[in-house]
Amino acid sequence: MITSAAVVGSGELLTATALGAKVGFMLFWLILISTFVKVWVQVELARWSISTGKPAITGYNDVPPKFLGRGWMAWLVLLMFLQFLIGQAGVISGAALAFSMLLPIGGDPFSVLSIGAWVAILVVVAIGIHLANRYELVENISTWLVLAVTLFAVAVVFMVQFTDFAWSGADLADGLRFQIAAGAMGIALAMFGMTGVGAGEITAYTYWVVEKGYAAWTGPNDGSEGWVNRARGWIKVMKVDAWVSWVIYTVSTAAFYMLGAAVLNPQGLEPEGTQVMEVISGIFSTTVGQWGGTLFLFGAGVALFKTIIANVPSLGRQVANTLSVFGAFDWMNMVVRDKWMRVIMIILPITWGTLGVLANSPLALVVIAGILNALFLMGVAVATLYLSRTQTDPRVKDGNGFMVMLVISALAIFAVGTLALYDMF
Repeated sequence: MITSAAVVGSGELLTATALGAKVGFMLFWLILISTFVKVWVQVELARWSISTGKPAITGYNDVPPKFLGRGWMAWLVLLMFLQFLIGQAGVISGAALAFSMLLPIGGDPFSVLSIGAWVAILVVVAIGIHLANRYELVENISTWLVLAVTLFAVAVVFMVQFTDFAWSGADLADGLRFQIAAGAMGIALAMFGMTGVGAGEITAYTYWVVEKGYAAWTGPNDGSEGWVNRARGWIKVMKVDAWVSWVIYTVSTAAFYMLGAAVLNPQGLEPEGTQVMEVISGIFSTTVGQWGGTLFLFGAGVALFKTIIANVPSLGRQVANTLSVFGAFDWMNMVVRDKWMRVIMIILPITWGTLGVLANSPLALVVIAGILNALFLMGVAVATLYLSRTQTDPRVKDGNGFMVMLVISALAIFAVGTLALYDMF
């Protein structure tokens, strides 16, 4: 559920709404595929972590072929540092934009001064939370706020029925037909990468599984039947966690997509630049009044900033683990590891905030990061299949039915990614 709360943010608020605004209901089917196929990969990689007690990037380094002594996936993760920077820069600038529209600093809410000031405030708060080790309190509060924003979006989807922008069952049926929107697959690929559990969240999930979750409670694999029973028990709990989370972020993604398709698309409005929050909040102002737009901006700012709060420790661990794979330090030395992660968790938000202010276009940053994330997801799918086959204890696997779905999901990830890249280029 923590992973689910971290997920509900940039992909739903920005890319899903923007895609709906651009193509209408035509790509509604992609929402369901985007969220559904990734869960099987998430569950299997988490199962591997429970079985081995290792986090994902340590395992990625074992995936052949190797180049210069490192697995090809380790090199890909190093390349994905760019995605880590770009995506979160878009998220923190989007959060700052929402708060700037609510409470501008210096007069103009879209000015570099106002957005930059809010970015600085959010960066300081993010760093302070983690240095003070108050993450759990903020996570619990913001999770409920994100759920409230999601429920509000769902409510507005039905409120639209009483306006000039009412949608119909025929719209949804048409959107569930497999069809391609020419010229829109770039943002579609971005949405595929950013909605649901993306490659970064799937990878990050294993760190929480190892450090504070199911692997920690299962204990090291000593080969005993007792360990097998504990592992299978916690794997069952983990799968329930994953699928309940899937329901939450699928509903959230579908709601924001439908709002973009039903309200923005007929008006020819497409979010871009610093106007992205103004256009999206217009959905709520149009349907329920000005108070709805104000409430949305507050909820959007909280939801996006919450993504930053969740991703500082998650991406901090991934960056640190990658550096250790390339020889910066010994990952098994917890004292040294903690020192590296604390420094990284200060550097990351500062870097995200600086890039976000300089770029001054939250949606563009998130779209670019989403495309990179979708490509990274292909590598994660391949790595998961390899690690499952070669390292996961066969006694904790679910059998042929699950493996069939895992392979189908991996193929779907490749199919959507390849199709979108072909359409783009």
